[in-house]
Amino acid sequence: MISPRATSLAGAIVRHRRWLAAFWIIAAMALLPFARRLAPLLQTSIHIDGSQSNAVSLLLRSRFASPFARAAVIVVTGAPSPTTQDGSVALRRIVDAAKSVPGVTHTLSYLDRRDSAFLGAHGESLVLVGLDANDGAVDKLMPRLRASTTAATAALVVRYPRLSVKWTGEDALNFDLRRTSAANVSLAERRALPLTLALLVLAFGTLAASVIPLAAAALAIGLSLGAAALIASHWPLSIVLQNVVSMLGLGLGVDYSLLLITRFREARHGGLSSEAAAVVATVNAGHSVLVSAATVIVGFASLLIVPLDDLRSIAVGGLLVVAVSSLVAVTLVPGVLASLGPRVEWGRVGRSGTRRESPHWRRWALFVARRPVRVLLLAGVPLVALAAQALRLEPRLPRAHWLPHSAESARAMQDLTAMERGGIVQTMRVVIAFPKGLLATDAAGWSATQRLADVIASDTRVLHVRALPSIVPGVLPSSPAFYLVPADVRATYLSRDEQLAMIEVIPLDTVQGEALTAIARDLRNLDVARIAGIPGVTISVGGVPGLNADYADAILRRMPRVVGLVVGGILVALLIGFRSVLVPLKAVALDLLAVAAALGVVVLVFQDGYGARLLGLDSPLDGTFVAIPLLVFCVVFGLSMDYEVFLISRIAEARRRGASEGMALVSGVARSGRVITSAAAIMVIVFGAFALGEFVIVKILGVALAAAVVLDATLIRLAVGPALLTIAGRWNWWPATASGQSDRSRSLDG
Repeated sequence: MISPRATSLAGAIVRHRRWLAAFWIIAAMALLPFARRLAPLLQTSIHIDGSQSNAVSLLLRSRFASPFARAAVIVVTGAPSPTTQDGSVALRRIVDAAKSVPGVTHTLSYLDRRDSAFLGAHGESLVLVGLDANDGAVDKLMPRLRASTTAATAALVVRYPRLSVKWTGEDALNFDLRRTSAANVSLAERRALPLTLALLVLAFGTLAASVIPLAAAALAIGLSLGAAALIASHWPLSIVLQNVVSMLGLGLGVDYSLLLITRFREARHGGLSSEAAAVVATVNAGHSVLVSAATVIVGFASLLIVPLDDLRSIAVGGLLVVAVSSLVAVTLVPGVLASLGPRVEWGRVGRSGTRRESPHWRRWALFVARRPVRVLLLAGVPLVALAAQALRLEPRLPRAHWLPHSAESARAMQDLTAMERGGIVQTMRVVIAFPKGLLATDAAGWSATQRLADVIASDTRVLHVRALPSIVPGVLPSSPAFYLVPADVRATYLSRDEQLAMIEVIPLDTVQGEALTAIARDLRNLDVARIAGIPGVTISVGGVPGLNADYADAILRRMPRVVGLVVGGILVALLIGFRSVLVPLKAVALDLLAVAAALGVVVLVFQDGYGARLLGLDSPLDGTFVAIPLLVFCVVFGLSMDYEVFLISRIAEARRRGASEGMALVSGVARSGRVITSAAAIMVIVFGAFALGEFVIVKILGVALAAAVVLDATLIRLAVGPALLTIAGRWNWWPATASGQSDRSRSLDG
């Protein structure tokens, strides 16, 4: 039952609409300028607090003086091999150009060491470039580095037309991912907006009513991005936040406003004044919007307990855009509608979408109410079969090339793979910590480092192992010849205090995806004390494979807690919102079915390859990223509640007007079916637009969300859900009604 307090609050919102509009205008003026500054503040690198990979990264920067603690890689193809005179001259010009850029600490190539590791099979070469830059400075450094080598090779291209110089490595990849993400968001919005407007015009039948949801969504996105920029100045946020805010802001912002406008137009065509209609819309639709938003917020808030920057960034972006979208819908849109009044019908196109009930959905609801078991079987069996496919999900890092093809660094990675040198970007750094009183340069420490390096080198998955004892074989630290070793080499593999030693492990090119993570795990499980022959010696494993292992562990350890928080939190929100036990339990069960079915679609598309080429993938993936199940669960679980709330709210309203159980169900489906399908179609367009982008993880998430929305708005909420409501009868509303008798046959006659 809607409380008098809610009606009073809705009336105040409509009466004070000018003050509320002024508030939103001031908020826009304050936050929108920050939204344009967000992209440079967002990070692409991942840091996992308390992890081994993070510890190694900190040690290399603080206790080692290596010029390559942070590095990029230049990949040179189409030029003579540097083993020749011409090739050596060409490579020297490229290297000198890179060294001339402030921020470059050192370079290492075949010109410095006659090492075949710097050469490809067909004359290609690579250059390791040390960088002295923090995360923020890389955005300024990478364009200068690329400009320097482009200028240096301008004359060389005349002589060698096939010459190509590309930059890659972790920092180059991060820089390219940041730029590609911003471009993909913009492109996805341009794809989605025209189709969304067309659907709104089809749903409302007027241009004026169709523009309001898009304006509300644009405002919510801009304000959320502006607020995120303020947060990013003090707390690390990931680049994925842009995709989440734009994708959800466009979908939810339109859906929430769609609900308000539908109720407003119904009330006006029922004879109410514009202000009274706005109050009715705010009371009824506003309640649905707030309950729906609360369920989505619970899903995103639960992600905050996972200590990963990108998942927390998704949580922050989701929390911001859901909160702002719902507040805009509930506090700004009613005032706009009250002020427009009959002008909301301006620009009529086709039929008006103001009918209180859809005759098509009414006929369908009557069919469900009379044959609930048959409908439950016909709709439920395919859903369960699809959900069963989720059991085959492989939540792991894919082996195939999943980086954006338009990024120079991704193409350079492919060149490295063709050169059989792709493992250099996957180099693992093993830091050996000796017990107190023992140095890495002592005889025992030196010998222990060599033994560990030999054991690691014996692994058939490893291409090269570099440790100081193997770089200068036969030279002991006690020998005068040791001090002839270049200072940068000593600084790379020995800490300043000589209490730590570092071993570089370069895997084979053929070892990719989860197999790389397995090497990092195996290294961490070595019996180091036994191999080294020194009690108390320990190792820490970093690099990209070590980071991937830590990332997976962080998610898997906290997944049960996140699932419990989401299910429990949404259950409580629905118990409060509907004051019923069975309805929330049914809603949660159907949400779990929607999540499983969405993951089943992910398996069929991305692992089995059905339709993968239509999404821009050359081949199926053998893994779908470890974060996907958790993200799909948290986001789908919240989003799926939208349609449940819309439907149940309509049914509850009919019951409050005195309708019987069966007729309340029929009325609820007849009045909400068109809104649910229109809102779902808009969501599918938005998610589909993002699924066509270059980011594979966003592509997978977009397909999963679009599939979940389609299934949820059709088979689940308008078939399985109503069938279960019909079977449960009055028990749906227990404890408000204690009778367990079904009045289905009587209600359909009344």
